[in-house]
Amino acid sequence: MALTASRYGKERVRVLRLVRDGDRHTPRELTLSVMLTGRFEAAWTEGDNRASIATDSIRNIVNVTAARDLALDAEAFVAAVAQVLLETYPQVETVAIEAEEIRWLRHALGDAPHDHTFTRDGNGVGFVELAASRAGSTLRSGLRGYTFMKTTQSGWTGFVADEYRTLPDTTDRIAATSMDATWTWASAPQDHGAANARILTTLLTVFGTTYSRGIQDSMFRMGEAALAAVPELAEIGFVMPNKHYLPIDLKPFGLENPGTVFLPTDEPYGRIEATISRTGRSA
Repeated sequence: MALTASRYGKERVRVLRLVRDGDRHTPRELTLSVMLTGRFEAAWTEGDNRASIATDSIRNIVNVTAARDLALDAEAFVAAVAQVLLETYPQVETVAIEAEEIRWLRHALGDAPHDHTFTRDGNGVGFVELAASRAGSTLRSGLRGYTFMKTTQSGWTGFVADEYRTLPDTTDRIAATSMDATWTWASAPQDHGAANARILTTLLTVFGTTYSRGIQDSMFRMGEAALAAVPELAEIGFVMPNKHYLPIDLKPFGLENPGTVFLPTDEPYGRIEATISRTGRSA
């Protein structure tokens, strides 16, 4: 029997690089597959791992390259990762990298692109929901999976401190969410499309331009502002899960991380829900 083909590497290596040019930030988020071929046959045929590179080391090379090359575009970044691998390990013969890019679009508030508020490209799905009977009807509109982020002006402090808590207080973090928002109409606006657009603009303006003490804090103020902006609304409800971006510890590689390199994570995640109404008691 002969080993006729083999390769290995690290899949779904996720990294967000954040260029901080004063108050103006630029995020670049990639998910990489890094695969190697080379003189590793003995690991398969003899159980001899002396030439094998740990896949954790491949991930670390991606992260270190990210810290050293914050501003490279995706094409130049994957070339830089490949160069490190080829220069570091003589047993590596080829490096194959595929990188998927999540494109964050700078959001405009008013007529000006905002320094640190972004929406995800190809974003969200609008929906309408009607419940009707002979006695009347209830019409709801909204968005599903509308994803947005701000790279500063958000914190999370003062929460319960007990023997189970490991998360430290922070006054400056990335705040990101994939929002489901549902608004209920008390009466019909003159133009539903224009009213829906005004609601979304209002939500993003509050989120992007005010300091957030937590998703709960932003959510309530966003709902209040939407109700104030569109008098035909009766209430608005939110489901806003946290999309976590965790600072990567680069100290083992002799590097600091001044809030520029992050690990994007999908799960587990915090899920925050609330409904804000014009009338009624808090629940």
